Amino acid sequence: MRTAPTILHLDMDAFYASAEQAAKPSLRGKAVVVGGLGPRGVVATASYEARKFGVHSAMPMGQARRLAPHAAYLVPRFRLYREISEQVMGLLGALSPLVEPLSLDEAFVDLEAGEAAWDAASAEAVGHRLRADIRRVTGLTGSVGIAASKMLAKIGSEEAKPDGLVLIRPGTERALLGPQSVRILPGVGPATADHLRRAGILTVEEIAGAGEDELVRLLGKAHGSHLYEMALARDERPVVAERDSKSVSVEDTYDVDIHDRVRVRMEVRRLAGRCVERLRAAERSGRTVVLKVRRYDFSTLTRSETLRGPTDDPGVVREAAARLLESVDTTGGVRLLGVGVSGLADFTQEDLFAQFAAAEEAAAEEAAAGEPEGDAGPVEPVEAAEPEPTPVERKWLAGHDVRHAEFGPGWVQGSGLGRVTVRFETPYAQVPGRVRTFRVDDPELEAADPLPLVEAVEAVEAVEGAEGAEGQVGSSSAPATVPNVTSGD
Repeated sequence: MRTAPTILHLDMDAFYASAEQAAKPSLRGKAVVVGGLGPRGVVATASYEARKFGVHSAMPMGQARRLAPHAAYLVPRFRLYREISEQVMGLLGALSPLVEPLSLDEAFVDLEAGEAAWDAASAEAVGHRLRADIRRVTGLTGSVGIAASKMLAKIGSEEAKPDGLVLIRPGTERALLGPQSVRILPGVGPATADHLRRAGILTVEEIAGAGEDELVRLLGKAHGSHLYEMALARDERPVVAERDSKSVSVEDTYDVDIHDRVRVRMEVRRLAGRCVERLRAAERSGRTVVLKVRRYDFSTLTRSETLRGPTDDPGVVREAAARLLESVDTTGGVRLLGVGVSGLADFTQEDLFAQFAAAEEAAAEEAAAGEPEGDAGPVEPVEAAEPEPTPVERKWLAGHDVRHAEFGPGWVQGSGLGRVTVRFETPYAQVPGRVRTFRVDDPELEAADPLPLVEAVEAVEAVEGAEGAEGQVGSSSAPATVPNVTSGD
């Protein structure tokens, strides 16, 4: 393991919810919950104000509403979150060529590889400057952990939340981890913690004292040995710039169970198409198609089929997914469907037989659509009246951006009964905006793109300042002493 704390872990604070608060002045300092708002939706992120009521990620949305009935409940705006993530990752990339993103809102950085830091003092300076740059560029806050290993850096960022910095100096790890709960170690969830509790093991120090053999007996060879190494603060994993995706998948959860077999087939076909879109966007192909079905009783089934070669052809993936569906009983109803592709590769091997079958099916559907059912004989052409177009009901999602021809930009507070309520405000306002209600089909109201959280001029200046200061850390003089653990803010 390293002799200097030069691995940094950044974790943005309550990322989705914080982005929504920054974008909406009326929600700043208030409880905000972001996630699926349907009966089976789950919480993606809760603001710190909402967490005081017991709301947390992965909680069913119905339970969250009971705990915090007065919170603002919003549908995620992933386009905005990705844009912010790209800004943050750009700042990290200026520090080092070795940046390992774990998700949109967290990543590891090898400061030594970028010559941005070489000891505790210089690493701490980088961490403080990074947090300031993130605030200037995005308007949001992030917490930073710095240590000699990835595990400890991640523990440090968790301890630093919200909006802080924790630096763990080499040689102090065992003393820091020892009295902590076993839950502080990565991979120790409620089930493992309960298993250890029954064996009388409650702290990290007690894990180390139990010995590797006892942990293997309790948890199995792989998990037990790995947990013992973590308790001794041993982690040799490097920061890897390219984290190769092992699969691409999409899935949908339905508010009402689907019982109609034809509808299930249509949904699988649609999901297969979306999956291939993601596959092609990643410039990959795959040879194993996976179908996931969660039934009415919460039982989850997976079926897979390996093709003769990698493909990114939608017809091939749809055909394979349809064949897999035939082996699954959906009589009682389906609450979730998913289609994925694994065994990824950088090249494609065309499956001409599957393509031909898909083309044949499409031709048959087209022919059937143009012919009457049964043997009805010749039919005289009848000039039919042109059908009137059916108006498409516009859906307004809570929290999403809109623009009104008269009142300008705003966001949807809620909709129903043919009405939509909009609050007109921008991220740059100092006070909450006014609220107005419109018909859902108001021609002057339209969906809009998210506004940046920080006005463009300020963001550009901040990025340029960060790049200009990149070489200055290496030349700065280090403080004479650095405490074992430094907590910021």
